[in-house]
Amino acid sequence: MLEGAEVRLAVDIGGTFTDIVLDVGQDRKTRKVLTTPQRPEQAVLDGMRLILTDARAHISDIDVFIHGTTLATNAIIERRGAKTALIATDGFRDVLDIGTESRYDQYDLGIDKPKPLAPRSLRFTVPERIDAHGAVRLPLNEASVRALAPKLRELGVESVAIAFLHSYANPEHERRAAAIISEELPGISVTVSSAVCPEIREYERTSTAVANAYVQPLIDGYLARMADALHVEQFRGAIYLVTSGGGVTSIETARRFPVRLVESGPAGGAIFAAQIAARLGESKVLSFDMGGTTAKICLIEKYQPETSRVFEVDRAARFLKGSGLPVRIPVIEMVEIGAGGGSIAHVDAMKRVTVGPESASSEPGPACYGRGGQRPAVTDADVALGMIDPDAFAGGTIKLDPELSKQALLRDVGEALGLSAETAAYAVHEVVCENMASAARVHAVERGAVVGQHTLIAFGGAAPLHAARVAEKIGVSRVIVPSNAGVGSAVGFLAAPIAYELVRSRHVRLDDFDTKAVSDLLQEMAAEARALVEPGAAGAPVRERRAAFMRYVGQGHEITVELPNQPLTSADLAGLRQKFETDYSAMFERPIPGAAIEVLSWSVLATTEARNPPAVASVARKPAAKASGSRKFFDGRAGEVIEIPLYRREDMAPGATIAGPAVIAEDETSTFVSTSFDAHIDGAGSIVMERKAA
Repeated sequence: MLEGAEVRLAVDIGGTFTDIVLDVGQDRKTRKVLTTPQRPEQAVLDGMRLILTDARAHISDIDVFIHGTTLATNAIIERRGAKTALIATDGFRDVLDIGTESRYDQYDLGIDKPKPLAPRSLRFTVPERIDAHGAVRLPLNEASVRALAPKLRELGVESVAIAFLHSYANPEHERRAAAIISEELPGISVTVSSAVCPEIREYERTSTAVANAYVQPLIDGYLARMADALHVEQFRGAIYLVTSGGGVTSIETARRFPVRLVESGPAGGAIFAAQIAARLGESKVLSFDMGGTTAKICLIEKYQPETSRVFEVDRAARFLKGSGLPVRIPVIEMVEIGAGGGSIAHVDAMKRVTVGPESASSEPGPACYGRGGQRPAVTDADVALGMIDPDAFAGGTIKLDPELSKQALLRDVGEALGLSAETAAYAVHEVVCENMASAARVHAVERGAVVGQHTLIAFGGAAPLHAARVAEKIGVSRVIVPSNAGVGSAVGFLAAPIAYELVRSRHVRLDDFDTKAVSDLLQEMAAEARALVEPGAAGAPVRERRAAFMRYVGQGHEITVELPNQPLTSADLAGLRQKFETDYSAMFERPIPGAAIEVLSWSVLATTEARNPPAVASVARKPAAKASGSRKFFDGRAGEVIEIPLYRREDMAPGATIAGPAVIAEDETSTFVSTSFDAHIDGAGSIVMERKAA
């Protein structure tokens, strides 16, 4: 039993590895174990036992357990969710196929769109109609709803989404239909769009409701099994789930709204990078999170990740908006591509080396794992190049076989192009770095940022190996690899505030503004959001952030304007217009004088304060102590094998400075310092790479 110190555990389930971080007071321990895809909770429990043994602790000692997972995302991408039916208003059966009628690629005649999660054969309609003001135009035909129950039972439907026209303005019909379905089909999962996404835009709201229904049985079952397993192990603490918006929420809320977990793992990484940026005073940061299956890139300005209200899952085209399934939830804005350590390399019909998005995952894993994988992955390329110590991978828990890597690279890449195994490995490494550099450029351009003016913060098991080359490609001159980079997302979970954001649509024009009605709506939303946050806050202060989504009348998109945390009065309207026009001018250079302004939706975020670490003291630089060893590294640009020094990160004191090329190894990951960079250890223990003077 651990006395006095608070014990906090964070777990991030990725496609390849499950990362575990244990904080006992100021002491931190970390572990990486292979994910068990069929029963993800097994890897969690195995990893917990290992790390608790390291700390000489027991599960009953844990005060807080914070959990993030890619299960919801993977279920949608791999189509492993529940058999889901949609019940819509008469005439709206095909809203999922029609969408917004836009084409993400205007000139592609064979455009490929992701299939809806509820096929047309499982989409039904019932007579009812509510108008945009919430007035009932046609009462719900309850007999029609009841008549659907035998059909749903016969078709083996496991989950039902209900999305009626204008239910954001009046949810009465949706709630009654849900009650009838639950009464007729006890035990079936039912999602109503007015609870998951009470906003205008029929397609996005319906898509979000269907996505929630699609993953609910899977996530609900997983979380129930996890809670039961922890109970058996005598866990007595609090469990929280990380949401896509970067906060944590209760297990009960996560089971109701599992769609909010869609980007939980990557959100933890963005929180981690924002914390590092704040500690080091880096106001312009590009976070680079590369794990076993995907790479995530996020812009962080003034220590805050960019946020969005819509996220696309399962994009048919990697960088094209509109090519995926829209999910309207609060989310940290980032670009995610299939480029991780497990991403598989091959030669296409045009004799080009391509990497991903298919991944070897943890089963069977890259060829070098020796678990039956035959196809070369990015990790195989890094091993063949000499960037990874095969005996120290994942702290020595996974022994890698370089010969298996070389055989796979030669067989699937080298022989087709007449390349040696090492040159094939270099080609794979270059392609995956270029893929990530392209994603970073696109992400920055879409937001009007100059990518080269940012500092790159690299974390995740694979990012430190590739960060220097990505930085070279995008013109970044400073790269930071923080302590515990290999399990960065899980560390980010521990810093996340307990938070919940509600967004509701209610159309109001500034020239016809009912301040009492709007203030009452915001107060009602604040009470609901606080009710979801305060039980977990355990007495900690809960603050609110209110916002309006505004636009000029007739425009198609809104911008977010912050509101005061108090009832609105007519005196606030001039300030609201001024704030909107200031923000509008920052984005589009100038406002439209005298144009009418409208608000479409309102937001209330209830949150505790994030845990912010102290600033980092500067340290004097000095040459590092002697390297602990060396690695034979294949320099692809020179076309020869060279000897480069190998340092152990734990042996390098603050201020220790080295020149690239070199490898800095640790249990969770390895950092490759390229020829273009020098590296030193700062006061927080971060590896800071700075481009050498020309």
